[in-house]
Amino acid sequence: MKFHYYPETDSLYIEFLEDKTSVDSKEIAPNIVLDFDKDGNLIGIDIDNASRLIDLSRVEINSLPIENLLLSKS
Repeated sequence: MKFHYYPETDSLYIEFLEDKTSVDSKEIAPNIVLDFDKDGNLIGIDIDNASRLIDLSRVEINSLPIENLLLSKS
């Protein structure tokens, strides 16, 4: 799973499955869109105006079986 923040558009994209192409999207609430692959699997969540909807200054991870944690500023 990857979190991509784009400050120029204030959007946050949460990518669940790498190397999958979105073929369908569904807006489930204002500024929140779910992306699905050709098989109907959820592959990502797009959040517009992210800094107004969620606190982007902090990420907390609890009880996940993480094998590799990579932090990057770019």
